[in-house]
Amino acid sequence: MNRVGIAPAMLKWARARAGLSTGDLRKRFPRIEAWERGEAQPTLKQLESFARTTRTPIGYLFLDEPPGEPLPVTDFRTIGGSAVGRPSADLLDTIYLCQQRQDWYRDEARTAGEQPPGFVGSMDVSMDPAVAGARLRDAVGFDVEQRRRLPTWTGALRQFIEQVDESGVLVMVSGVVGNNTHRRLDPDEFRGFALSDPLAPVVFVNGADTKAAQMFTLAHELAHLWLGESGVSNAEPATAGGHAVERWCNRVAAELLVPGEMIRAEFDPGNDLGPETARLARRFKVSTLVVLRRIHDAGGLDRDAFGAAYREELKRLQGIPAGGGGNYHLNVGVRSSKRFARALIVSTFEGRTSFTEALRLLDVRTVPALRSVSKNVGVGF
Repeated sequence: MNRVGIAPAMLKWARARAGLSTGDLRKRFPRIEAWERGEAQPTLKQLESFARTTRTPIGYLFLDEPPGEPLPVTDFRTIGGSAVGRPSADLLDTIYLCQQRQDWYRDEARTAGEQPPGFVGSMDVSMDPAVAGARLRDAVGFDVEQRRRLPTWTGALRQFIEQVDESGVLVMVSGVVGNNTHRRLDPDEFRGFALSDPLAPVVFVNGADTKAAQMFTLAHELAHLWLGESGVSNAEPATAGGHAVERWCNRVAAELLVPGEMIRAEFDPGNDLGPETARLARRFKVSTLVVLRRIHDAGGLDRDAFGAAYREELKRLQGIPAGGGGNYHLNVGVRSSKRFARALIVSTFEGRTSFTEALRLLDVRTVPALRSVSKNVGVGF
């Protein structure tokens, strides 16, 4: 049986890149340790299986040494004030897919003569976050009084996503890589990212994160676009340190969701914190975590009290079971942006884009499935 000569360092690299140990792979590849020591070599079939299991392009495995795989955008992530380590294959593949969608949409928009939305890169960090937050809120139509009339803040999140998408930002929300349910994205690694572009700006929100976190992530990444900054973030409402850009984006996101002057007027320090936080969350249709951050900003909680209350509330929210996956074809528009999906489907059925390309970019397998998606995003074919 023919064996393939692969440098042991490449096998170790691919395994580590996928976040796997030899124990994780031993059942499928009983001789993995011997391969990595250079005492044995895999067959081509075994190597192909190994590449699929570790999510590694098989061509990489024939290199003499691991390739550099830096993030293609700025890394704003920090843990305890320090930079985060090597990005996972899941994060890299998610960014690559979103960049491919962005490239396609940019070309299509240029062909159609679309005008840039105009807001990308229109601000800088010297701008007052309260002013910036108000401008973002007006630009996407995320009005506080309109939100107040919605029944739940999760409904407000859905509306927020739709409004941002309609404003010209391709909003993509998914908890897995593509449509692979075995490749769940890790919220501890990243919460979202922005891909700045004058004509095809993209925001990706990690759908594996709590619903409570997703609204803040969307607002935070919008602030990145208004700065004209592409980057990966792991910011949350409690974050106060880190990169100057991240601090500014956090403050703008908080102002966008809950204006400072309104929280100061609405907050009643005479009420118990738990019921008061719940009341204000219903009032502004945001998560209780965002409300706690704004109470702190308004001077209603000192740093220690805020930290304790935030940790307790986060623990409570993380204990709430996640909802079901829902209709697969209905969710394609959420995962890939309804704006993007509609444009791609129209282009495909009008003959400008191949069906193969459309199926790949939308992560659906068949033309009947594509037709089902088209109905769910409001395109009749």
